Amino acid sequence: MEKMEYEITPEFVGLRIDKAISDKDKMLSRVAVQRLIDEEKILVNGKKIKSSYKLNLGDKVLIEKEEPKEIELKAENIPLDVVYEDSDILVINKQKGLVVHPGNGNPDGTLVNAIMAYCKDSLSGIGGEIRPGIVHRIDKDTSGLLIIAKNDNAHIHMSDQIKNHEVKKTYIALVRGNLKENQATIDMPIARSTKDRTKMAVSKDGKKAVTHLKVLERFDGYTLLEVNIETGRTHQIRVHLSQIGFPIVGDSVYSNGKNPFGVEGQMLHSMRLEFKHPVNGKDMKLEAKIPEYFENVLKELRGK
Repeated sequence: MEKMEYEITPEFVGLRIDKAISDKDKMLSRVAVQRLIDEEKILVNGKKIKSSYKLNLGDKVLIEKEEPKEIELKAENIPLDVVYEDSDILVINKQKGLVVHPGNGNPDGTLVNAIMAYCKDSLSGIGGEIRPGIVHRIDKDTSGLLIIAKNDNAHIHMSDQIKNHEVKKTYIALVRGNLKENQATIDMPIARSTKDRTKMAVSKDGKKAVTHLKVLERFDGYTLLEVNIETGRTHQIRVHLSQIGFPIVGDSVYSNGKNPFGVEGQMLHSMRLEFKHPVNGKDMKLEAKIPEYFENVLKELRGK
């Protein structure tokens, strides 16, 4: 564990701590700083703080940075559905069932292993050794669009857009129950569950989370929704929809996981991403069509 301690000088007074540290240490993006704060590996005057903490003159900031882990990631030729690619970014349509990066129980066979084979040496290193190029993520059983950074400059600028809610993310979800409103907004803070640390939950002490819903189609006992998220909290859509009584079909974590259509995992698809290219500033709007398994379920519902 590498430890660093800074004493805040006048030029950093009044700045948010996540911005100040990422400005001072170019190897740490704001997203990486926020992760360290959440893990209590950044302390101010010996106390835990939030990413929004504004620095005072003389504050002592302690940072514990993980030393590179001895981990041997291997490139694997896993098929990728490439939606867009240039020298700075790669946007893929991730298939359901593919884990984004290695972790407990998933040492290989992940998206990272696949992009290592596809991109070779052209990947940002900011995400760390087990997350090269990974700017954001979606769950294993959520399909759809993901942005991969091919260099550190693209990674930093893309991460800033995500942090500043400048990336418009549109999902499609099939939920149980019939939502009466044609449109709705869920504004409920989300935090790590105190009962089960593997889950997230709505909590007054959580981080702000805003989800917008629009009904696309109603069926007998089910509703097809277009979902836009302003914030990108872990499991945000799944938590919010379960909280209001309309859980996503097949979600075994935030519902009973029952899926009468024979599909494993939640029926949630990242359908559209709108953002500015992190290097040339061009407006980007990319879409991934609804997967075949999802279309087949909708056909079955329409036929009833």
